[in-house]
Amino acid sequence: MKLTRRSLLARSAALGCSLAASPLLTPVTLAAAPWDARLVVIILRGGMDALDVVQPYGDPDYAGLRRTLSGGPDAGASDLDGFYALHPGLAPLLPLWRQGELGFVQAVSTPYRDRRSHFDGQDLLEAGTAGPGQAAGGWLNRLLQLLPGIEARTAFAIGQERMLLMEGDAPVSHWAPGAGLMMSPQAERLAGLLMEDDPLFHAALNEALELTRQDLSLGAADGGDDGDADMMMSMMTAPRGKAHAEVAAYAAQQLRGDSRIAAFSINGWDTHQRQANGLKNALGRLAETILTLRNGLGPEAWGKTAVAAVTEFGRTVRENGTGGTDHGTGGAMLLAGGAIRGGRVLGRWPGLAEADLYDRRDLMPTADVRSPLAWLLHGLTGAGRSGLEADVFPGLNMGGNPGLLL
Repeated sequence: MKLTRRSLLARSAALGCSLAASPLLTPVTLAAAPWDARLVVIILRGGMDALDVVQPYGDPDYAGLRRTLSGGPDAGASDLDGFYALHPGLAPLLPLWRQGELGFVQAVSTPYRDRRSHFDGQDLLEAGTAGPGQAAGGWLNRLLQLLPGIEARTAFAIGQERMLLMEGDAPVSHWAPGAGLMMSPQAERLAGLLMEDDPLFHAALNEALELTRQDLSLGAADGGDDGDADMMMSMMTAPRGKAHAEVAAYAAQQLRGDSRIAAFSINGWDTHQRQANGLKNALGRLAETILTLRNGLGPEAWGKTAVAAVTEFGRTVRENGTGGTDHGTGGAMLLAGGAIRGGRVLGRWPGLAEADLYDRRDLMPTADVRSPLAWLLHGLTGAGRSGLEADVFPGLNMGGNPGLLL
């Protein structure tokens, strides 16, 4: 029998506390959450270009601002409503749009402005605050702290990157595809002695440790741990293989059971150059992720699911000289799922005339992205408006209900 990381998990439950530190082994209890709806939050790291994804081809200034990136039905995009068109990279999701299971909110942003830093922008997006240091942890974890009956398995942070929006005092489970088994030399020796009389367990341990050493060797060959530089590179570099689909499949598996919230990120949205190819590929991964979630959840669970894909900021309305766009302000969020009232592009459109732009360069935000997120949480979990505005998203005024859910 060939041993895989997955089969190792199945066999390692009996190893006890000596393996409890492995990121693949999170101690959890199987307790149902006090609500039945599901929420998936996807962070699109790098700054997704709203004007290329949900193309406002009906705006008279759009084509002149995008010399080679201007879209619309004449350039292969799919008309949505006579004003907006959908980038061809999301064409696989058109059936969801027609079924009312896909929608967008245009011209939204966090309260973050002006510096346009990935690091600050993502921190504020995941913290859910108007500024740094206004609340501890992330907004999804603060939501969990308001709700009764929460257990570790209620919410999953998935992937190998830090997910600030899940950090806090509430219990949360973690899973990372390809995560290795990290043990000190002394712990390796002790585990080997404990399992030397069981050939199957002994072989499983040795294979896990070898896989970890290989992963670490590959990481060192790629340049090791360089902090901010690695983060910047990951946002610009397309993820390898089908990691996004693996993450989505795992999320769907958990959400079919007792879990109710899953959060993960997809890199590759920082399109400073050759955006035509880069964005098409990134949108293909996003489309595959959503369809994997849909297929994995099945009709019943998908009908109770809302997916929200958000990004730290949008991009400039004008192309740069390398066929790309630079860091901007206003952006778009994507909504999908059987619980979504889709088939609509929401948000107040600000216009693209120069006087209508933010700093005469960016799409002007007309709404706080935290507001539609708060309404989703209110409708899916029953969290009260006062707690959402004071604790989950401190200082937010949710405004009127946009009717995002069925």
